[in-house]
Amino acid sequence: MQVSIACTEQNLRSRSSEDRLCGPRPGPGGGNGGPVGGGHGNPPGGGPKSRAALVPRPPAPAGALRESTGRGTGMKYRNLGKSGLRVSCLGLGTWVTFGSQISDETAEDVLTAAYEHGVNLFDTAEVYAAGKAERTLGNILKSKGWRRSSYVITTKIFWGGQAETERGLSRKHIIEGLQGSLDRLQLEYVDIVFANRSDPNSPMEEIVRAMTYVINQGLALYWGTSRWSAAEIMEAYSMARQFNLIPPVCEQAENHFFQREKVEMQLPELYHKIGVGSVTWSPLACGLITSKYDGRVPDTCKATVKGYPWLKEKGQSEDGKKQQARVMDLLPIAHQLDCTVAQLAIAWCLRSEGVSSVLLGVSSAEQLMEHLGSLQVLSQLTPQTVMEIDALLGNKSHSKK
Repeated sequence: MQVSIACTEQNLRSRSSEDRLCGPRPGPGGGNGGPVGGGHGNPPGGGPKSRAALVPRPPAPAGALRESTGRGTGMKYRNLGKSGLRVSCLGLGTWVTFGSQISDETAEDVLTAAYEHGVNLFDTAEVYAAGKAERTLGNILKSKGWRRSSYVITTKIFWGGQAETERGLSRKHIIEGLQGSLDRLQLEYVDIVFANRSDPNSPMEEIVRAMTYVINQGLALYWGTSRWSAAEIMEAYSMARQFNLIPPVCEQAENHFFQREKVEMQLPELYHKIGVGSVTWSPLACGLITSKYDGRVPDTCKATVKGYPWLKEKGQSEDGKKQQARVMDLLPIAHQLDCTVAQLAIAWCLRSEGVSSVLLGVSSAEQLMEHLGSLQVLSQLTPQTVMEIDALLGNKSHSKK
């Protein structure tokens, strides 16, 4: 990877992350510096009088994610990284469920319950159920008639079809793949388009230029990465700064009790240095983190869905059985907090630094409501409780410095 980290660090010292990503922030009543993507900002104030009335906004505490609570729902909202986009700290994913595991009627019940309880982030991908997940999500959104400005839609691009040109992160597939997603979603734009893995066959400059193009064309508002390494994200950021393009605002990463090093050790540094936030997925390890095990994979687990035998094999492996035993060890803590192991696991993911949202994968509205209860558990996760969990898991990440 040909990236000048020294050059990047020089820029980081000379300009704060928030200024780089969000632009100058005038006080109340003033103009808006515009979104990260260089979108349409508000016109600046008129004369000297309006400029003199601007009051600087007090800076937020270093490293803090500004959090607010929705009226009537109790949902908490955070900034997506250091962008200005506000997302619910619990989002709804559609992997395996929409267009596959559950019926369209159940999908509508789940989406409706999520929206009514303050969830505003809905995630999908072109590859989910071969495009059926996007179609199902799009049909529900169209039938509901909710204001487009009231929710955030994200999709991911990489695996679009069988042809060689329908896969990867070439400029051709990023543009055509996103247009295909928009057709299935029946939307004019998505809020965030993710690169669904890194692509060694596509130059980083081509990827960043293509993402900048779809944003400038109004097909997306932001872009992010999914399952990229910290070095690859930094390379994309450096490329964007070198050529005056638009950098990624967040990374989607797997995070749960048994997959924690990247979110705990690598991504916080990116958040502080370049403002890249985290949207995490699989907080229950694809359904394997549950207190309902009796020696077999439960029916509600994604591992039982046709086409995902590797998940079942993972759960029944020696490592999988050891992990299940660790989950059972957490039961006393869950009982002490008056919650389920699933709620404890989701709240544990939410406490990680720089995490903007945790995506939930559910197969019923009832399961969704249980998982939303993790918000009440989050406030009970004291440092002492987290230390007890770490001691039982025995896999806490440590700095290698």
